[in-house]
Amino acid sequence: MMKLYLLGATGSIGEQTLDIVRTSNGKFSVETIAANKSIDKVKRIIEEFNPKFVSVGLEEAMKDLMKVYPNIEFGYGVEGLIKAATYGETGEDLVVNAVVGSAGLAPTYYAIKKGRNIALANKETLVIGGDLIRPMLKEYNVTLIPIDSEHSAIMQCMNGEDKKTVENIIITASGGSFRDKTRSELKGVTVESALYHPNWTMGAKITIDSATMMNKGLEVIEAHHLFDVSYDKIKTVLHKESIIHSLVEYNDTSMIAHLGNPDMRVPISYAINYPSRVPFKGKPLNLIEVGSLHFEELSFTRFPMLDYAYRAGRKGNIFPCVLNAANEAAVSLFLNGKITFLQIEEIVVECLNRYKDEVKLSLDSILDTDNLVKDYVLSTYS
Repeated sequence: MMKLYLLGATGSIGEQTLDIVRTSNGKFSVETIAANKSIDKVKRIIEEFNPKFVSVGLEEAMKDLMKVYPNIEFGYGVEGLIKAATYGETGEDLVVNAVVGSAGLAPTYYAIKKGRNIALANKETLVIGGDLIRPMLKEYNVTLIPIDSEHSAIMQCMNGEDKKTVENIIITASGGSFRDKTRSELKGVTVESALYHPNWTMGAKITIDSATMMNKGLEVIEAHHLFDVSYDKIKTVLHKESIIHSLVEYNDTSMIAHLGNPDMRVPISYAINYPSRVPFKGKPLNLIEVGSLHFEELSFTRFPMLDYAYRAGRKGNIFPCVLNAANEAAVSLFLNGKITFLQIEEIVVECLNRYKDEVKLSLDSILDTDNLVKDYVLSTYS
């Protein structure tokens, strides 16, 4: 039986992971869960899956849960999140990191030191900490399997191929909530309209990132670290149907594409069952019903956040962290009605221009920079 340590259990990816566990015929046991504020969901998960350790965001919520479930061990905050990733002994273990934002880096870091394999949905782990995490995977002999549909697709398209023959990685983008709007039409768009995604069901933060195209920019940086490919060989293309999840072009001009209906349970299942491919009772892709597929250029003029991500990625060092932190803080402000949609872009580019120094990368220096940039944005624009 595979032991799962599920971080972000009450979010979209966490809930869909539990859907896979329910239909696995006892292949997985949920050893620990970590969540933030959705305590009613936490209670339902506890009662169904009986985890040994549970972490939540706040101490008060933890104390309330301890009264209801005296036989379960609890934690809270950052320390609780790390303990949820490292709890118990090593063995047939897999950490599923579905935490949103930079908070996902530390539990990944310590889970790797524990020797646990990682199924990663937290893209920020590699965006802000890729240069730190990559050598650790080799040092501790840990496998990292991406859950993002795009990176899962790339991995599958590269299976069995010589990486030296890869000419380009092509990441597809749905275009998000405002893909058919011009720049001028983005003035004054509401939070509610931004949270409507035409293809995918996702959490609030990632849905806004999809609308600004920062989500795709973060995926470009993540792909650079996952597949050790230069930024010049990572392309993006608008593909509104979300049927082709990514493509890999080889040096003989051939392309291998990964196709499927937009359902995150498919890449989740692939990640937690890796290297096996197991049956999944989802809706199969019917090419006749699809009929045709369309592709368009992703313009940096229309989606400047994508440009900012390439710039930060190429600069490396601490700059992807600055990019991500500024974006996290700005998205939070937008969701809370403090700034407009287009101000997200303005804040991100201001922070990238404001921050000049490189640092010696470590877990502490990355997290310190993350906090520094967020504090600046929140104090300046709140």
